[in-house]
Amino acid sequence: MLIMVDFGGVVVNGAERWLQVMPGFRLQPSELMKIAVPLALARYYHQSFSAGRTGIWVHIVAFLMVAVPVGLVLRQPDLGTALMILGTGCAVIFFAGISLRIVVSLLLFVAAMVPVVFFFALHDYQRQRIETMFNPDADPLGAGYQLQQGLIAIGSGGVAGKGFMEGAQKELDYIPEQHTDFIFTIIAEEFGFVGAVVLLVAWGVALIQGMQIAGNSRSTFGGLAAAGFVSTLLLYVIINIGMVIGLLPVVGIPLPLISYGGTAVVTVMIGFGLLMAVHLNRANDMTLRGVF
Repeated sequence: MLIMVDFGGVVVNGAERWLQVMPGFRLQPSELMKIAVPLALARYYHQSFSAGRTGIWVHIVAFLMVAVPVGLVLRQPDLGTALMILGTGCAVIFFAGISLRIVVSLLLFVAAMVPVVFFFALHDYQRQRIETMFNPDADPLGAGYQLQQGLIAIGSGGVAGKGFMEGAQKELDYIPEQHTDFIFTIIAEEFGFVGAVVLLVAWGVALIQGMQIAGNSRSTFGGLAAAGFVSTLLLYVIINIGMVIGLLPVVGIPLPLISYGGTAVVTVMIGFGLLMAVHLNRANDMTLRGVF
């Protein structure tokens, strides 16, 4: 489906990320990759370990399985989703038992490549988003407007918030994309620091429960698939909240189960269904066929 986007995708706001399935319904294949990639890796490792293959080439093939969809998503362009797929894939590879020495070497390589990527690989608007993250006041009515208005909403909420439907930033429509990417700012404005902490604690409990399900599975496939989905959820939360409070550049990642969205909601619900399937089959040698 990612390849189909290149040939017949729908362009929205300058990005070609969607397929027109039927009138009024568009599908974003890159969102489905957030579940498909960890599932494919989990199945691959399950089959490899069952056959007794555990060498470095097993992990190299896994990296290639991650690199192909990441490259296709970057072409759309969609840097945020590409980074999420890359992060989730690397998490599954890590949980599969790759050497810590290799992990450290890769992290050092990535750190060394950051300046090269920033100056030679990113689009102008992507570099602008990163620069805006460090100094939103430089263009308060342009590139920094959304971030500034979001920070105003978060700060004005105080400890207890202004009350449901009482936030000025929301009601006066100062925050763009307030129902999707920047919905956390609305929660912080209306329910304050307390409401934001309650939401984070709820997500923390869900993530811990998910990792317990992954750890209790006796199946390589089940454990890695569950760990991969939990990693996806963690990245969703970290990137979304990080970007609205100015710690990360704005990349268009929704807050799962809270933000309005189509394919993203379907992806998250599939992931939770996967977690429940792994939990129910925790004592069995689970495979991909046993999930659905």
